[in-house]
Amino acid sequence: MEEILKKYSLLKNQNVPRETFLEFERFVSILKLRNEEINLISKETAKNEVIRERHIVDSAQVIEFVDLNSNIITDIGSGGGLPGIIISIILKNIKNSVKVHLYEKSHHKSTFLRKTSVELKLNTEVIQKNIFEAQNLESGTIMARAFKPLPVVLGLVYKNFVSYKNLILFMGKNGEKILEETLKNWDFDFEKKKSITSEDSFLLNIKNIKKKN
Repeated sequence: MEEILKKYSLLKNQNVPRETFLEFERFVSILKLRNEEINLISKETAKNEVIRERHIVDSAQVIEFVDLNSNIITDIGSGGGLPGIIISIILKNIKNSVKVHLYEKSHHKSTFLRKTSVELKLNTEVIQKNIFEAQNLESGTIMARAFKPLPVVLGLVYKNFVSYKNLILFMGKNGEKILEETLKNWDFDFEKKKSITSEDSFLLNIKNIKKKN
């Protein structure tokens, strides 16, 4: 167990119970195995040490922004379950019953998400659909990682969600510039938090999205 804890030491100040790391390890095994057949993550980041920091820890760090009092959390464009599956594993281990909706239009990736959820006994619902075609959606927290550019995600949430608590986005090294540009056309409250996995990245916690005239 100590060896496993060491691998996830970056999460020591987050709200993540120790048992969660064992399930993270199970997920890493499943992800690597299936990645040989379908392209869930890049071959480069599928390597053992890289996969944990780059994908698992990076996804898990959003837990402090997740609204734990809602009925639904939505991962738009879930892909290989990052961050949706990771957040669902944490919720299971903190005994929280909120359901995570995983939107993924790819048949193969949706099948992967369903099988993984069953294997890890997670409270998820996999929705094989293009999120842009879904209407009148309701959610607590909405999450997006490596999905679409910031203005596109804002437009999606503004148009397709009738209610939500907050939107969490992962911003890369050009994030500050993108944020500045986006604020010319969009108005929203936001909080920034430096990423624990990358010097150049930050998390954006967004509320009250409005379009500027």
